[in-house]
Amino acid sequence: MHYAWAMTSTIKSTTEAMHHLSEADPVLGSFIADIGPITRSADEDLFSSVVRHIIGQQISIAAQATIWQRMNDELHQINAATLSSTSVEALQKLGMTFRKAHYIHEYASSVNDGRFDLEALAAMDDEQAIAALMSLKGIGRWTAEMILLFGMKRADIVSFGDLAIIRGMKHLYGLEEVDRPLFERYRSRYSPYGSVASLYLWAASKKDRSYFS
Repeated sequence: MHYAWAMTSTIKSTTEAMHHLSEADPVLGSFIADIGPITRSADEDLFSSVVRHIIGQQISIAAQATIWQRMNDELHQINAATLSSTSVEALQKLGMTFRKAHYIHEYASSVNDGRFDLEALAAMDDEQAIAALMSLKGIGRWTAEMILLFGMKRADIVSFGDLAIIRGMKHLYGLEEVDRPLFERYRSRYSPYGSVASLYLWAASKKDRSYFS
């Protein structure tokens, strides 16, 4: 069984999730009590979520937003048909690298001609969906996990590959390092509300370390 939010444009820390996390992890619970509920913007649909996350790899949020706006201004609709009929060169001119433009064009074409069944992801558990997304060129595990969280609204995603999440754990628990076994201990503690825990870990990553002393 997997947990999922309804397809909305936000991800929220529900009362149920906040209660579970506070009971399971008193340190995190104290932080939750201090800053209260969190709401974060999410992607409107799964197709565009994949595109946005390919664009956003290794660039700033502001740069991602600029390229995304240019794409919307140029194409008006972001879907498999419009992107697959747009050349790689035209996509590159929107401000992304040639490689990213190629990845996006190939992804759109594979959805448009049925080689990649985007709708089938909904019936998969988290690991199956991650593996399916990673079969696409240009998508590694971290990108796939972010697509599950922000595009599919899956409820139990905590990414070991996300530097801000690891930084948040270090700040929150006063750690010098977070290796994989320790990460997995925390992740299992957060389950089945790992995605809400991720929201708080991202918030913790932005706090000065002295805040937690």
